[in-house]
Amino acid sequence: MPRPILATVHAAALSHNLARARAAAPDARVWAVVKANAYGHGIERVFDALRSADGFALLDLVEAQRLRALDWRGPILLLEGCFEARDLELCSRLGLWHTIHCDEQIDMLAAHKTQVAHRVFLKMNSGMNRLGFTPERYRAAWTRLNALPQVEEISLMTHFSDADGARGIAHQLQAFEAVTHDLPGERTLSNSAAVLRHGPAIAEKSDWVRPGIAVYGSSPDFPEHSAADWGLLPTLTLASKIIGVQHLVAGDTVGYGSSFTADGPLRIGVVACGYADGYPRHCTTGTPVLVQGVLTRMVGRVSMDMITVDLTPVPDAGTGSEVTLWGRAAGGAVLPVDEVAQSAGTVAYELMCAVAPRVPFSTD
Repeated sequence: MPRPILATVHAAALSHNLARARAAAPDARVWAVVKANAYGHGIERVFDALRSADGFALLDLVEAQRLRALDWRGPILLLEGCFEARDLELCSRLGLWHTIHCDEQIDMLAAHKTQVAHRVFLKMNSGMNRLGFTPERYRAAWTRLNALPQVEEISLMTHFSDADGARGIAHQLQAFEAVTHDLPGERTLSNSAAVLRHGPAIAEKSDWVRPGIAVYGSSPDFPEHSAADWGLLPTLTLASKIIGVQHLVAGDTVGYGSSFTADGPLRIGVVACGYADGYPRHCTTGTPVLVQGVLTRMVGRVSMDMITVDLTPVPDAGTGSEVTLWGRAAGGAVLPVDEVAQSAGTVAYELMCAVAPRVPFSTD
């Protein structure tokens, strides 16, 4: 039989989370962000659940082609725009909308010979300091784009750096509005944290919102708020089974480096999941795990193909018992991916995107 590890995408949860984002910004249209192969879930696996979105946003031209192959005829936005001049031809052919964040992209568009004018999103660097034109240069970039026959429509765009924390969005929103208040065009401003935390502040200022991680059941401001606090459901479960049991006595150690030492009698279960499956190697003793839906802990180091878990809270568990690394157990218990990510010193985005190709997927 195949190795028992399995990743399951929960379609109903995806639809629910998208609706939750829409409810938080009821007057805006919603981009379902599906970059990084839908945050590791797989574009083809999430498509039906998310097709009620007004558009899809991503980075990769190949992923855009996959969406068109699924017969999506609505808007697709390239969040980082085109990387080479030849990408513009594919944008024309696939009907893609694309971001303009630098002079070089305007140069490419000005030199592009096309009979199909482009819908572009001009990005402002309002304080994130990644991509975009600074407020001082934004209007000049808009004027240049507006003069190009290759451009049909210009939308206005920025990205919030601190929507998930105390600093908030006011400083960036002020910078954006000061420059764009009299410019025509639709606006897209808000990521998951801005949608959920600052909905009233952006209610009349954002024609499109861009929920990403919230759609996939993770809280954008964990641990201040959990996914359940925001009414989000887990969309990806990574599960496996116990493939062996060991009985320890005081002084016995577990795994490479003997990083865990038993202080008394202890049963541990060996689970078919390791860092080659995408489970973070830097998880340490105490990382939460569900065994038969009961909360317990990982002990020792993560190996390439195995982890070990404390079976004390589950005395009847043994070889073949269900193990939920994150997500929803068969009986309904939930281990939030955010909690596992916190133990690994990272964020849920990384765990979802890192599930390895050797892990089989299913959809329910």
